[in-house]
Amino acid sequence: MDDAASEDTLKPTDRDFVAALSSGLDVIMAFDDTHPRMTLSEVAARTGMNRAKARRFLLTLHALGYVRKQQRYFELAPKVLQLGYSYLASNNHRSVIQQYLEDITRQCGESSSLGVLDGDDVIYLARSSAPHRLMAITLSVGTRLPAAHTSMGRVLLAQLPERELDAYLARLNFERYTDKTITDSATLKACIEQVRDQGYAVADQELDSGLRSLAVPAFDANGKLLGAINISTNAARIDMHTLLETYLPLLQEKARQIRTSISF
Repeated sequence: MDDAASEDTLKPTDRDFVAALSSGLDVIMAFDDTHPRMTLSEVAARTGMNRAKARRFLLTLHALGYVRKQQRYFELAPKVLQLGYSYLASNNHRSVIQQYLEDITRQCGESSSLGVLDGDDVIYLARSSAPHRLMAITLSVGTRLPAAHTSMGRVLLAQLPERELDAYLARLNFERYTDKTITDSATLKACIEQVRDQGYAVADQELDSGLRSLAVPAFDANGKLLGAINISTNAARIDMHTLLETYLPLLQEKARQIRTSISF
């Protein structure tokens, strides 16, 4: 995001900021894979709302078809998928990139994904999965992972203006996932600056033991950032030399092909 766009972003205290809309979205986002069904009290606790406010939003979302109510429990309804589909349908480059991800999987036998930065996370927009499973969780379109500890996340963080990167690092709560996880802002910033200089990122078993990944940025023909594309593999199967000498040129070539294929 450029500085001009940042200056145009509303703050919660601005007159034009619609607090009710923000709260309604907070209620939707409170549901996830570990909280698929919740009581009113649980929703209130996860959103920081009082019970009366949370109840009004849940019942409104229920009336609109975005939430189901079963006795004491609430859960998201399939209509919520329309929100995500609207984004995917408006980004016609995704289907083009999907073909390149599938090419990568065919050529190297590893999983490949497209991700974008959303808040402090990377969210997966497209994925080509290899037969072997890499993580305890299932990665798919819509999966969110912490940007700080993923190769795609670091590539995308490296594209941020310095002021935004510093703000991100200042608010980040570091969590140790493995014994290789970076857990301080100075080291992470140095890593991201290196990514900015070299044009690619490697995350070696920082998020999950055995998971090694490589990512590069993907741009359109006009230089607009589309996201990051990666190759993820098992560290026991693919050593660092193969990752950099064989997989990196493949990933960079696909990024070049994406750039020549997509323009707006």
